[in-house]
Amino acid sequence: MHTDTERCVRAVQSKDARFDGWFFTAVLTTRIYCRPSCPAVPPKVENMTFLPSAAACQQAGFRACKRCRPDTSPGSPEWNARADAVARAMRLIQDGVVDREGVPGLATRLGYSTRQVERQLNAELGAGPLALARAQRAQTARLLVETSELPMGDVAFAAGFSSIRTFNDTVREVFALSPSELRERAVKAGRGRNAPPRIPGTISLRLPFRAPLNPDNLFGHLAATAVPGVEEWREGAYRRTLRLPYGTGVVALTPQPDHIGCRLALTDLRDLTIAISRCRWMLDLDADPEAVDEQLRRDQLLAPLVDKAPGRRVPRTVDAPEFAVRAVLGQQVSTAAARTHAARLVTAYGEPVEDPLGGLTHLFPSPQALAGLDPEALALPRSRRATLTTLVSALADGSLVLGLDSDWEAARAQLSALPGFGPWTTEVIAMRALGDPDAFLPSDLGVRRAAQGLGLPSTPSALTARAAAWRPWRAYAVQYLWATDAHPINHLPV
Repeated sequence: MHTDTERCVRAVQSKDARFDGWFFTAVLTTRIYCRPSCPAVPPKVENMTFLPSAAACQQAGFRACKRCRPDTSPGSPEWNARADAVARAMRLIQDGVVDREGVPGLATRLGYSTRQVERQLNAELGAGPLALARAQRAQTARLLVETSELPMGDVAFAAGFSSIRTFNDTVREVFALSPSELRERAVKAGRGRNAPPRIPGTISLRLPFRAPLNPDNLFGHLAATAVPGVEEWREGAYRRTLRLPYGTGVVALTPQPDHIGCRLALTDLRDLTIAISRCRWMLDLDADPEAVDEQLRRDQLLAPLVDKAPGRRVPRTVDAPEFAVRAVLGQQVSTAAARTHAARLVTAYGEPVEDPLGGLTHLFPSPQALAGLDPEALALPRSRRATLTTLVSALADGSLVLGLDSDWEAARAQLSALPGFGPWTTEVIAMRALGDPDAFLPSDLGVRRAAQGLGLPSTPSALTARAAAWRPWRAYAVQYLWATDAHPINHLPV
């Protein structure tokens, strides 16, 4: 995108917010970089240059604009639609892998050498993994400085900086303000400590997204399938427990017209960046709804569904192995039955957590914890017990790895080779656990009923052929088709 100068100039001159996160405008005269929708008067064309990432701008010596705050724009939707090495690397960097494991750890996960990873990221993003991780630390630091009352030392620690001095120097370099000045500006603007009171022991922040966003199926699905003890809908928020690298957490996510309210309680502040990243991933907040809906509207039979409620997202998960287990438990049973089976596993094998603000009691059990379960104790058909125990064993011993760094097609092949894994189970895991935007469920009963009602082909083979025109957004088409039903997954809880 950033190499198409003419298109970038048009976006900047029209202040088009649809391109926020796709590229950044760096102004040669002021040495400031902005998002395309910056409200300031656009610079002269000859003074503009376009870069693919905030990290590239910072590495080139540009400072973040104080008006449009480009570091707070939604992330690039490009990484959601791709499964190549660069896209997988970006998802891992956003999940904090470089901070925890270094660049060698990132390269190992991707199956490349360190030099190859650095070369590919520099070629496409104008910055290497260390610079990209540094930009993310700066973004997290600003978020905490402006929206929390944490002491600056705790902010530096939570954002992943190795020292207070590095934290201060980075904030000054990136934002041209000291941390204290950032906090003072936020208070005056109503973003900081003068904002509504916060619950002690929690961090409250806002998660931005590209409009439109339809929360009905997104939060409706998460709430309707919530596993007791692990998830709940309470006081207008979806709440769940989180297993994180350094500890545990509880998050409450509340849909608002222009953002998602996020309240986090963490046992270790070092998990903050990872928790934010996983919540954004679960809610599909970096999607590009304009691109998705434009493609789906080209089908005359789908267009009315899109026009009625645009901006549907794909409800994902914060833990891919957890979702794979739940997908098996949900094979050929109702939503209520699947929740009951999952709740029994949680009670027997889940790790207890404290939640003084609600009814959450456990983390969903890890594959290692489930590896010792007794199949005879499961109230499941014998064939499904075998499917579940085989899956858990593969996840526990590492022969099957599901996560942000998964190659979608390779993961499909591995899942399909397991006993009891048909196309529906494999595709729903690809859709909701791995984030493939083109995952498709032509054999799903709800999809087939919706297709028949719309006049679309209802047999799996014929519907798959028709859906070729919806690619690469078939997972979103599934959300629109599901939404024709009155099932609770399609509606916000009352």
